[in-house]
Amino acid sequence: MDLPRLRPHPEEIVLKADPFAQLKLLDLQELDSTLDQLRHRRRSLSELAALAELAGMRTDLDTRARDLRIVVDDTTREQKRADADVEQVRARRERDQKRMDSGAISNPKDLERMQHELVSLTKRINDLEDIELEVMERLETAQGELAQVEAELADVDTKIEVATSAKDAAYAEIDAEATTVTADRETLASGIPTDLLALYDKLRAAKGGTGAAALRARRCGGCRLDLNASDLAVIAKAPSDEVVRCEECQRILVRTSESGL
Repeated sequence: MDLPRLRPHPEEIVLKADPFAQLKLLDLQELDSTLDQLRHRRRSLSELAALAELAGMRTDLDTRARDLRIVVDDTTREQKRADADVEQVRARRERDQKRMDSGAISNPKDLERMQHELVSLTKRINDLEDIELEVMERLETAQGELAQVEAELADVDTKIEVATSAKDAAYAEIDAEATTVTADRETLASGIPTDLLALYDKLRAAKGGTGAAALRARRCGGCRLDLNASDLAVIAKAPSDEVVRCEECQRILVRTSESGL
């Protein structure tokens, strides 16, 4: 069966409720609107947007830090190999130099060959030291970048902690207010007839959160439209316990002393 309208068809049942119970709908609507606002506040806290942005920043920084740690580890191993290569050739040159200095090599050709080898080893050491220096520079650069990213990560983590604390505090405040309003709503709703409450809840779900509105100065508080003379005449003639509804938006119209009838 369709919901009652301002001008019900003959076969429709006209809903009736004590005028005082109808007035309670306005208070109930106000509480429900407050709860809707609190839920909206909870969903749209600025801290939530900040945390989402910070989470994205942290993911990017964490990825960069992971990649840089790999570079640092690889370059550290590369430097150790370069150091070992330099030390190995130095040790060989030192051994050859000691042999020459000891006079153990007396053959002129062997001595000449050894001298050429020492020159070659010295050049090899210089080349390896250049490689070693280049690796060290790359390692220092990577370590510096990693330190910077880790510092940025620490800063983001601090900001996340602050924003989370602020969000939790806001949640606690909103939830505490919602708990109080919900309790007031339950108390108020218990004094409203079941059929009237059911109609109100159904309309509220279908009409964007507003199921009942006051008729003030000949205007519906729900759709904000002025009622025409014909509709006003019907409402004026309706018994005070008859539940009337806006012809435009179908919300329950609650008559008050300010209705202008």
